[in-house]
Amino acid sequence: MANPRAWLAEAIGTYALVFFGPLAITIAISMFDLGLGSDALLIISLAHGAVIGIMVYVFGHVSGTHINPAVTIAMMATKRMSPKDGGPYIAFQLIGAVLASATLAAVIPTYAGEVNYGVQGGPSEFLEGSAMAGLVVEIILTFFLLTTIYMVAVHKKAAPGFAGIAIGGMIFLLHLVGVPLTGASMNPARTFGPALVSGYWDFHWIYWAGPIIGALIAAFVMNYIFAKKAEKEAA
Repeated sequence: MANPRAWLAEAIGTYALVFFGPLAITIAISMFDLGLGSDALLIISLAHGAVIGIMVYVFGHVSGTHINPAVTIAMMATKRMSPKDGGPYIAFQLIGAVLASATLAAVIPTYAGEVNYGVQGGPSEFLEGSAMAGLVVEIILTFFLLTTIYMVAVHKKAAPGFAGIAIGGMIFLLHLVGVPLTGASMNPARTFGPALVSGYWDFHWIYWAGPIIGALIAAFVMNYIFAKKAEKEAA
């Protein structure tokens, strides 16, 4: 059944991600003038991991804390939620992301504007600017994110109470290695909000295609090979 409270939870959770994540980028790179060195990378990775891990505990019992269209699409594809709920989830995720970026533009326009409100900038020089390499990286990063989500939050035999720690920890790891490569989106809403407000759309398609493809691959493998088997055994 459609649940407006869950939709609101998705908007608030996504707002938190797209506010605090890019705010950490702004503080580290623009305000502290750290560039994208090891100190800045640690700040950015910790902020993204922490906000997602916390939101899992805050709203997990209300909406499941997708706060990511790729996660919602994966859940619909594996029939763990209906399109009646999934469509509004995605809409409210995007709304939350845009509002978060608009807030940054309103309160710290100069500093946040210097980093385009935290929007990912496309494949880096480490990937030689290759769009296909960037796409592959986003697919791989999102595959492991969804693998973690399905195995700790969906799987019936997962240890209870550790989903937020595991998911937040994985987000920290993926940002630590992924930010220097593609900016580590893994989430179309996380990229869409800052892109809309900043007007920076370079390589934007990578941050929709990569996360959705990676999420679907992981979802089908983890759902039908692992999670469904455990559900049959428990029935």
